[in-house]
Amino acid sequence: MELAHDDVVETHEEGAANDRVPLLVLSSLRTFFDGAGIGTGEQEIGVTPVGDGHSNHTFILDRGADSVILRRPPRGPLPPSAHDMLREARVLRAVQTTPVKAPAVLATCADEAVIGAPFYVMEKMDGHVITDTVPDVLDTPEQRRALSFELVDALVELHAVDWRAAGLGEGFGKPAGYLERQVKRFLGLWEHNRTREIPEVERVGAWLREHMPAQTDSTIVHGDFRLGNVMYAPEAPARLVAIFDWEMSTIGDPLADLGYLQMMWSEATDPDGGMFELNRVTRAEGFPTRAEMVARYEERSGRSMTDITWYTTLALWKAIVFMEGNYKRATSGASDDPFLKTFGDGVIELARRAEEVSRGGA
Repeated sequence: MELAHDDVVETHEEGAANDRVPLLVLSSLRTFFDGAGIGTGEQEIGVTPVGDGHSNHTFILDRGADSVILRRPPRGPLPPSAHDMLREARVLRAVQTTPVKAPAVLATCADEAVIGAPFYVMEKMDGHVITDTVPDVLDTPEQRRALSFELVDALVELHAVDWRAAGLGEGFGKPAGYLERQVKRFLGLWEHNRTREIPEVERVGAWLREHMPAQTDSTIVHGDFRLGNVMYAPEAPARLVAIFDWEMSTIGDPLADLGYLQMMWSEATDPDGGMFELNRVTRAEGFPTRAEMVARYEERSGRSMTDITWYTTLALWKAIVFMEGNYKRATSGASDDPFLKTFGDGVIELARRAEEVSRGGA
């Protein structure tokens, strides 16, 4: 993400003169940082955007010797309960005293008068986030395999947390009926998002209803657990040090996370193009297959993988619904993000993939 001229302003008065509200107001942030003990006095705040900005906004903020991460929602209007930064900070704080690898929250702000939206500040961590390439220090078959199993083991650690003891027992999620709510919600969302007839989406939705497994466990569910949302230590051997992007987290069925990870994991034998281009990095020699990742989770967690096909299909189906919604925003003029316009053919391809997986395809 590149900063636009109106994204960061010095004062609220400067922001009011622009056509769009700003994302950051530096004078107000300095005052807030003074109260939180981040940097000192009138030191300038350096701003570096992180990520693509398609969802919540993430910035590296440098003030003197201090370097921190700030997370805030996108510009409004926003759907109710979406992009809840204080909820995200809550789960991060909840896992701080557990074995889960997560950055420490340094401060939260519910007062929209500061920068125009609630936000939180967390520690900046050093290491490697793997998206389209593996860093040189980990780019061997042995380390690729090791970092993959570190990823699975970190998920097992997350799902082992006693979420009630961690302070998430009140108002964070509804453990009972999680799968039923997921399917019902996304059926309704599909009706709202759809721009055309895609029979595969209807058939997969019906299959999910008919074959829904009984939920036997409730844990913290990350909701976006994948290779690109974790960080590894700067040096070998591969060691996972942080899990990021908790905005989708809730209490629910742990295998929903594993199904999502399966969806986001490519293999060397997968076809070229489409969704498989989003995560080509795991095709390289040494990366485990999806079946090996599932076997690792089963071994470490003790949970049965009998219904993993259902959870992987659910993840694919939810992705279809989200992508169609973004495509609708782009084609209706509600968004000027050119990336979203590329989702048209991708939705159809993903729907075919979901139906293939539901029928036992790898």
